[in-house]
Amino acid sequence: MPCTYTLPMACEPDKPIMGILVVDKPLNLTSMNVCSIVRARLKAGGAPKRIKVGHGGTLDPLATGVLVVLIGKATKMCDQIMAGTKGYLTTVDLSQTSTTDDLEGEKTTTIPKTIPTRTEIEQACAKWVGQVMQKPPPYSAIKVNGQRAYALARKGKEVTLEARPVQIDSIKIVSYDWPMLSIHVICGKGTYIRSLGRDIGAELGAGGMLTALRRTQVGKFTLENAITLDDIPDPFDPATLTMNTHTTPRIPK
Repeated sequence: MPCTYTLPMACEPDKPIMGILVVDKPLNLTSMNVCSIVRARLKAGGAPKRIKVGHGGTLDPLATGVLVVLIGKATKMCDQIMAGTKGYLTTVDLSQTSTTDDLEGEKTTTIPKTIPTRTEIEQACAKWVGQVMQKPPPYSAIKVNGQRAYALARKGKEVTLEARPVQIDSIKIVSYDWPMLSIHVICGKGTYIRSLGRDIGAELGAGGMLTALRRTQVGKFTLENAITLDDIPDPFDPATLTMNTHTTPRIPK
């Protein structure tokens, strides 16, 4: 299966290991779980014990899709990768809210007085397109007094995060069959899709809890050029990362 990279890579003695893997992250793994798996397979294939493996933008365990895994010297590109435009396909349950704004939290049934029409949903979505002020969910990786917000929330402590500006380029309705709404979102760095689902529901006087989230794009990296963890050999010989900028490498089976 093809695995698209964007940089020349090598593991020759006089050249550093440097590579990018576009991985389709599976459900119920953290982004760092994926990095740990890649690192272990590279080390088993002969990479240095301290080989760096990171990623260009976290996905929650309940989310799937494009995770840009950075290897070796490519980890220095983290900020550049994270700044790229993101695409997400998500399903929102408009009949429920959640303490985490997704399936992990404590749920509450929230039924509006009248079931919203597709036109009303389009109008609600339109209010969140552009540069908008968005309040992050309490269960997020944002630091509060040096601690992650989710760590404080899980201890039962009240977490209040200030709204901040984010860029949302478009929100397109993929399907709607009450109470389930499926939308595709194109947005900038720092946008929380969980918050967006919550806020669209609030505009409708309804609930807004994510039941599924799939990242379709990070900059120019898309699902079309992503691979699964099963496609990455174990052991993973770092020599197979070697390429030039005019070829499309393939991971050997």
